Amino acid sequence: MCGIVGIVSSEPANQQVYDALLLLQHRGQDSTGIATAEGRTFHIRKAKGQVREAFRTRDMRGLPGNMGLGHVRYATKGTANNEEESQPFYVNAPYGIALVHNGNLTNTRELTDELFRVDRRHLNTSSDTELLVNVLAHELQEQVTGPNLDPDQIFAAVERVHERVEGSYATIALIAGYGLLAFRDPFGIRPLVLGKRAQGFTGTDWVVASESLVLESSGYEFVKDVAPGEAVFIALDGEMVSRQCAANPRLVPCSFEYVYLARPDSIMNGISVYEARLRLGNRLADTIAQYTPRGDIDVVMPIPDSSRPAAMQVAQKLGIEYREGFYKNRYVGRTFIMPGQAERKKSVKQKLNAMGSEFRGKNILIVDDSIVRGTTSKEIVQMAREAGANKVTFTSAAPPVRFPHVYGINMPSRQELVAHGRKIPEIATELGTDYLIYQEVADMQAAILEGSNVEALEMSCFTGDYVTGTVTPEYLAWVERTQLS
Repeated sequence: MCGIVGIVSSEPANQQVYDALLLLQHRGQDSTGIATAEGRTFHIRKAKGQVREAFRTRDMRGLPGNMGLGHVRYATKGTANNEEESQPFYVNAPYGIALVHNGNLTNTRELTDELFRVDRRHLNTSSDTELLVNVLAHELQEQVTGPNLDPDQIFAAVERVHERVEGSYATIALIAGYGLLAFRDPFGIRPLVLGKRAQGFTGTDWVVASESLVLESSGYEFVKDVAPGEAVFIALDGEMVSRQCAANPRLVPCSFEYVYLARPDSIMNGISVYEARLRLGNRLADTIAQYTPRGDIDVVMPIPDSSRPAAMQVAQKLGIEYREGFYKNRYVGRTFIMPGQAERKKSVKQKLNAMGSEFRGKNILIVDDSIVRGTTSKEIVQMAREAGANKVTFTSAAPPVRFPHVYGINMPSRQELVAHGRKIPEIATELGTDYLIYQEVADMQAAILEGSNVEALEMSCFTGDYVTGTVTPEYLAWVERTQLS
């Protein structure tokens, strides 16, 4: 999971990209980067840490130009603290290309070999984004037949990228002297939205971003979700053209975007994230009523912030009092995306504090958005007991996470997943909770898709069914051996 944005504007792009990255900060805190284009010259600034830490006034002054892109990184490939793997990535031929990417490629071994043997291109890092920019650069080079590059050649290159690359990828690239290119994988696993803003008589400004909240906060009109397999090209003069570049596109967005990753005020693929989480709470309430004795719950509490909508609906539907018992320190990053187990465990108590007055002598029902490794959940249950809770029921608005997620979330190893190989009573014992209730897979899918035109979700971490169809047991074993957690 990362956050990406690209802008073609009649005004300087640097501040606009910076503001957009602040809005996308929840999608990654490991590192960040901005690239701007001034004529045929790129200016790039990358740094570890969050956006406010990375860019000073002098850095912004060094990013001139009216076209730019930005990235906030959450490491799923390579090393979280390696600044060389921060994005954007840049190649100087053909033309000069700066690229950012959200997702994970699943055929990196084959692509690495092809790039060296066939394309004669060298890689400096283990980042799949560096692979992607080199594949795109090679295919653009293959399309060049004259002094100028036209949209037909660009779209032909993207067609070849789709043929060669497997996995999830929402991508934005600057092509020096020509414009901005954005495209999405043929399954639309990772999100990408397009917006525009009229600028008087000077033309139209354009933005492409991971989430719609970027558009709304900056005065852009929502145009559309970039379709699976579609490519959008915006020239320097603001002219926009698009084309379907995949042979058999099919929209299968990642379910975890709606469960946890996205901000609730975003709309993705026509589905409100907030309303999806409310519906998840409604469905979860029915399951809780089925499996938990009513007298064993006095109050319902969320783990702030992403589980709050579901918890409110659980309380309302069950007719049980809703209380806020955990106080969140907003200056600590999301524990789920901390790079290592030790760091996650250490950060739980830095992030959350249980208020004893809300727990003492009560039977507590805790609602969380999901349970992945169980580290955070176990600590939270212990905190509730130490604060004086009589009984603790722990519930998850998502089903058990039993399988690795290979499309852009840091869940590479089955052995790290608390639900892998365990039945629910065994998980409850591991977490130290009196009762443990998960959302059903069918209920999660129905809750997210209700009222939309989307027909399916990418749910591999819950079901083990990988939508790209090329994720084999051998590949999963290789990921577990090589991927840092």
